[in-house]
Amino acid sequence: MSPKARGLIIPMTALLFATFLFVLSAQLAWTAPPAQAAADGEALFKSLCVGCHTIGGGPLVGPDLEGVTTRTDPQWLAGFIAAPDKVLAAGDPTATALRKQYNNVQMPNLGLSQDQVAALIAYLQAPGGASAPTPAAVTAAGDPTRGKALFLGSLHFQNGGPPCMSCHSIDDAGILGGGAMGPNLTQAFAKYGDAGLASALATIPFPTMKPIFADGPLTPQEQADLHAYIQSAAGQPQTNRLVPFLALSLTGWIGLMILIGIVWRNRLRAVRRPLVGRGPRP
Repeated sequence: MSPKARGLIIPMTALLFATFLFVLSAQLAWTAPPAQAAADGEALFKSLCVGCHTIGGGPLVGPDLEGVTTRTDPQWLAGFIAAPDKVLAAGDPTATALRKQYNNVQMPNLGLSQDQVAALIAYLQAPGGASAPTPAAVTAAGDPTRGKALFLGSLHFQNGGPPCMSCHSIDDAGILGGGAMGPNLTQAFAKYGDAGLASALATIPFPTMKPIFADGPLTPQEQADLHAYIQSAAGQPQTNRLVPFLALSLTGWIGLMILIGIVWRNRLRAVRRPLVGRGPRP
């Protein structure tokens, strides 16, 4: 072997060894997530996921996630957690079957970053098995009458949250119902079930609602009252409010036109009366 060739052996060996160490460290980082990543994932789970999922506590609005990283392809799981709406829109059979199994409740897109998704997966596959508390079911006796008052806003929430009617509707909430920003809750009890509805009221896990109620959570009694009211509405048929709304709008428009006509006809009466009273001039 020439001296030049022998001189290249040492740097090439060092380069190959450094490459091997880099690949090995990357593999170890994937198979053994750092404790900090798992801790971050736990905080995310308790903040965003515990309203719909448990780990070992049984299904709620969505499936129990115990062992999900061992029975699901990690790449698919990461993609679904990051953008469930896109996965469903693409017609993915696994996601479609899950949605059908859980009353067609679609998991919202939480807007998570890649690091947050990785942290959640690290928490779910943490050594020894991750665990998360199941939100306690409503134990206080709920009053549907108080629940309706809270829903409509005639009774204010103790911690200052807005009334449900500002975004949601229930069919017995009056002819005009409520807001249209959120879904109609007439069939919410049938859709989420007793435990799922209790969990949703306790944690408010929905991305658009969470910031609103973060500093003003519902009290246990308010949760129980709303739970009772929503449950009482479960058997009602969900009606289309467009027809009564249009009828009321048309009635108001006709009334306005009649009022304008009356005002127009009488606009010069104050001038005409003195002229008529004077009679013809000699």
